Amino acid sequence: MGLYIDPGTGSMLFAILIGIIGALSYLLKDLLVKLRFILSGGKKVESNADKIPLVIFSDDKRYWNVFEPVCRELDRRGVDVVYMTASPDDPALSAPYEHVRGEFIGENNKAFAKLNFLNASIVLSTTPGLDVYQWKRSKKVRYYVHMLHAANEVAGYRMFGIDYYDALLLSGEYQVRDVRFLEEKRGLPPKELVKIGIPYMDEMAARLEAQGPAAPHERTVLLAPSWGQSAIFQKYGGRIIEVLLKTGYHIVIRPHPQSFTAEKDLMEKLLREYPESEQLEWNRDNDNFEVLRRADILISDFSGVIFDFSLVYDKPVIYADTEFDKSPYDAWWLETPYWTFTALPRIGQKLTADNLAALKEMIDACLTDPKYAQGRQEARAETWEHKGEGAKRAVDYLLDKYQELTTVEEEK
Repeated sequence: MGLYIDPGTGSMLFAILIGIIGALSYLLKDLLVKLRFILSGGKKVESNADKIPLVIFSDDKRYWNVFEPVCRELDRRGVDVVYMTASPDDPALSAPYEHVRGEFIGENNKAFAKLNFLNASIVLSTTPGLDVYQWKRSKKVRYYVHMLHAANEVAGYRMFGIDYYDALLLSGEYQVRDVRFLEEKRGLPPKELVKIGIPYMDEMAARLEAQGPAAPHERTVLLAPSWGQSAIFQKYGGRIIEVLLKTGYHIVIRPHPQSFTAEKDLMEKLLREYPESEQLEWNRDNDNFEVLRRADILISDFSGVIFDFSLVYDKPVIYADTEFDKSPYDAWWLETPYWTFTALPRIGQKLTADNLAALKEMIDACLTDPKYAQGRQEARAETWEHKGEGAKRAVDYLLDKYQELTTVEEEK
């Protein structure tokens, strides 16, 4: 009989192990520095010669589109960066940039074990949960910077997801408001908050402008849900697919990648019951540009793809009323409305269990009613500041921060 360890206990045991290893590591390092001091005849020994100036960490290959514009700008300026990834097939590992060195550091806990002893000046990441579970702040990293990977909430992470970063790169004033509220509520020191915009959406918009709209095609509906208990497939199951097929439109289903891991049984059931056909296709492309360009309307829930689709491609959406449970998320603490739920009614219609049967009529109405264009314009202004400048502003900040940290170290 196997021994079962629940995730919380496993995380605690991993943290204890990392703590023990860390203590031994620092003890050994201290002894080595003292030994080098003695052998050098009492001369000062530089113990930080191996510190990496800038590290980007990605826990999954799907975030390469978020980081690539920043990497390209760093490369253009001749700035060296080490891109650490937990995906062995991350596109970053073969990126054609002279100053970007990709490094696969292992999957899951292997990656965090390396990060926990990292020696770097700045670490940039989209991964939440720093210093909460397996990923601990390294004593040899000076500054941790978090960049959002979608145009929506900063309070949409699991609780305490961004509490222990030093700085956040944001895109809207409502995000600043929510971070400051959480800091005050939890007695946290204020983080450095910088509104840079959204680099990957800038990239997407430029790409769309270069390629133009998709060629004429039959009306295409994209179903792209998030994952978890509050998401579309958990609430509606295969019923929503059946209703979509009855519309006669071409249907593309693009589940969240995490669904194939966290909801494996459900996904296997849906794939088996609704196989691909001339009318139905399942999409798992790493790059979602083409499928978003082809679709005429999107159906989703609280996934960030809603704002990619509506704000970049300027098309209407239908969002599912999934009775979103805020209790696991930072949003649970907020006393102001969840921004996403104030924006959604302005950019599309709400799908409920009661009106699911009328989905075809809702699709037709969204595609023809002009009021949603005004709503998209309002939401775009609120959540996508500094449009077209995201990568430049991100790199400006990182280089200024590195210079600041370096100056402080030299003075010490």
